Amino acid sequence: MPVRSSPTGRQLRVGAELRRLRERAGLSSTQAAQLLGMRQAQVSNMETGRLGVSAERVRTLACHYDCPDKALIESVAAMTGDRTRGWWEEYRDILPAGMLDLAELEHHAIALRASTTARIPGLLQTREYALEVFRQAVIELSPPDIEHRLSFRIKRQAVLYRDHPVPYDAIVHEAALRMRVGGSSVTRQQLQYLLDMSDRDNITLRAITFDAGAYPGSGQSIYYAHGPVPQLDTVQLDQSHGVAFLDAEAQLHKYRTLFARIEAVALSPDKTRDLIHRLMREL
Repeated sequence: MPVRSSPTGRQLRVGAELRRLRERAGLSSTQAAQLLGMRQAQVSNMETGRLGVSAERVRTLACHYDCPDKALIESVAAMTGDRTRGWWEEYRDILPAGMLDLAELEHHAIALRASTTARIPGLLQTREYALEVFRQAVIELSPPDIEHRLSFRIKRQAVLYRDHPVPYDAIVHEAALRMRVGGSSVTRQQLQYLLDMSDRDNITLRAITFDAGAYPGSGQSIYYAHGPVPQLDTVQLDQSHGVAFLDAEAQLHKYRTLFARIEAVALSPDKTRDLIHRLMREL
């Protein structure tokens, strides 16, 4: 099997999980290679996503590493089986790789959670709202770049509409709801869109008001993708230099706890709708 030059985020995650299994077994990559009858370079390339592995190879590795977690093993094995090219691949070499990895992550997630303070979450943005967001980029984007990012964002939203839509739980601060991105008309249209989307069975929308005061996580936007087992969850954070993905056990625990505390100060879905109606009347 040839070595990949640019593994996708999903391929990197399979490799990372294989590395974790090996490290939990207390083996170095050299020891693992000897145990498996492979070269050390092959083990390293598998663990960096540069060398593909089959589902059977995952099960064999897990056996040698004495991993008893069958649910985790089968979930990682299943991640090796989907080799179809997703729609996001048409944007490769056009958009940053991290954006493509995000779309792939959303496509395979069994549930998604978002918490934002200053912006409406991307999956719930109207075209006009997203267009204004891209126009305000610190490094000015060219019209073609804006169009590529806009079409990409709209296509990402398909996970909310497909035959088996992903459950999506969004918590949005009042600051984001009040911010007049693109002016009153665009803002009113965006708020109405939030109301419409919140009627969908797979979407839960809650708001945090200014009255809630300070709360944990208020200083950042957080995106949490649930995998088939908790160990395969992923946190995505927006940073000035691009998207960052976190999947270490301690990090996942931290953000699960953080989301629980954020949810504790959020309004109910019904009260959130009442707030949005009030904000629309104020426009």
